[in-house]
Amino acid sequence: MNKRRLIRVASGKEKADLVLKNVNLINTLSGEIYITDVAVCDGYIAGIVPGYKGIIEKDCKGKYLSPGFIDGHVHIESSMVSPSEFAKAIVPRGTTTVIADPHEIANVKGLKGIDYILSFVDKIPLNIFIMLPSCVPSTNLETSGAVLSAEKLSKYHDNPNVLGLGEFMNYPGVINTCDDVMDKLEMFHDKIIDGHAPMVTGMNLCAYRAAGVTSEHECTTVEEALEKLRMGMYIMIREGSATKNLLDLMPLLNKFNERFCFFSTDDRHPDDLIQEGHIDNMVKMLVIEQGNIVRAVRLASKNAAEYFGLKELGSIAPGYKADMLVIEDFSKMIIKEVYKDGKLVAQNGKAIFENIDIVDESVFSSINTIIEPEKIKIKVNNKSIINVIEIIPSQIITKRIKVKPLIKNKYAQSDVENDILKFCVFERHNGTGNIGTGFVKGLGLKKGAIGTSVSHDSHNINVIGTNDKDIIKCAEIIKENNGGQAVVCDGKVLDVLPLPIAGLMSLWSLEKVSEKIKSLHSICKELGVSLKDPFITMAFLALPVIPDIKLTDKGLVDVTKFKFIDLVEEL
Repeated sequence: MNKRRLIRVASGKEKADLVLKNVNLINTLSGEIYITDVAVCDGYIAGIVPGYKGIIEKDCKGKYLSPGFIDGHVHIESSMVSPSEFAKAIVPRGTTTVIADPHEIANVKGLKGIDYILSFVDKIPLNIFIMLPSCVPSTNLETSGAVLSAEKLSKYHDNPNVLGLGEFMNYPGVINTCDDVMDKLEMFHDKIIDGHAPMVTGMNLCAYRAAGVTSEHECTTVEEALEKLRMGMYIMIREGSATKNLLDLMPLLNKFNERFCFFSTDDRHPDDLIQEGHIDNMVKMLVIEQGNIVRAVRLASKNAAEYFGLKELGSIAPGYKADMLVIEDFSKMIIKEVYKDGKLVAQNGKAIFENIDIVDESVFSSINTIIEPEKIKIKVNNKSIINVIEIIPSQIITKRIKVKPLIKNKYAQSDVENDILKFCVFERHNGTGNIGTGFVKGLGLKKGAIGTSVSHDSHNINVIGTNDKDIIKCAEIIKENNGGQAVVCDGKVLDVLPLPIAGLMSLWSLEKVSEKIKSLHSICKELGVSLKDPFITMAFLALPVIPDIKLTDKGLVDVTKFKFIDLVEEL
């Protein structure tokens, strides 16, 4: 910033670079909407009163001017595309800043994964700030690609684009003052620490907050959010792909507490980004439901900026960065123009900046799996029963049920007629040869096998199938593509989406990825799958922090007791 020139422009002594005239300014500081002019100089707001002259002047009569939207908590990897492609999808929709937790790629590639996301800072017209992954791995019940200690994370402490620690999922470790947890909390005591403590309440919640955790994005009810507000925690209102909480939490908001709430998408998948949008979708929903434009915009901008200490973002006023949106209609969310640092970067829903992809070999070649067909055989007898993971539709929680297995030649088989299908988790990071075996109910698959290398949080290879040959073939094709999602039937690969960036992200455009996902879903449906998106469901079947029962590469886990259990029991 040229401070002297900014002052001269602000005082009207020198022309601005850009003047947007006759805008309906949404002022997130005063809570007003009023007609004025906005002058921009060197990427900053110089003035917000009528009468400025500019090198470029635009008449915006009838249109609103909003600060750029901020996503307070997002995993870029869930878009399944590179950060550059992600920016091309969300910037035209008004998001100019994201607070990213690279938790997914860090579980695969460790510090190299964090560095990959940071490498896009200043190279694309999107502010990327990082909250460091606080729980890698999430538990000791699975094999991840990295272990990130406080010592390893300390190298980022003074990075200006690193704001603190991301969602602290290990809330039992916080409450019980475990040494490795306390090391991280103490290392980053002077930074922001985000929370992840669903349904934690009472004294345990007091302990969690006392540890320095100051936000929560897992609230699903007003009662839960209100208790956390009372504790001094900011509430991130989430509207993602798998979890949607905005409508349920809207009644929470009032004129006093709304400043302690802001928007988050957490995980948004390609089709949702294209069809529904990003933070703009949340703004539209709130305006339609409550009719309060200023509240919606403040939750989408200023509140997150205040929480994260981003003093130059979240408002349109002198000295703030010129991240601005020209909006024609809030009920339909028509964003005509997007400015980043005073430069036009999107117009009429289209990005007008170049796609700058960074090819980083250190985050490729992420599959190091040993596939041994004999290991997926499950020996049983006539007195055996098996513990089965039952899928609950539209939920990431599961249910534990016990069934008699279908037996052939002394081995348990997929029981297609009763929708009991073999489920295998292949360790893919360290070449351990670990293969967790189990069964799942609720997928509906009648033929073949489906698999994915996107599997929270350790991202091993998950495959569910009706027979062993297709299960092995599916795992092999995912390995050959250095990660991906695939469908196999009768030994033939019906379709595959390669995900070579850490087995999580594609090198393709968002639109091409979305089309391929639609193709995979269509094939799954033809093979009998009853779920709308079986790959999202599969991605959470190996996450041993979500009740009741999950399968990791190390075995079957009773999440309620946080311990391994036998797949096969005797009557």
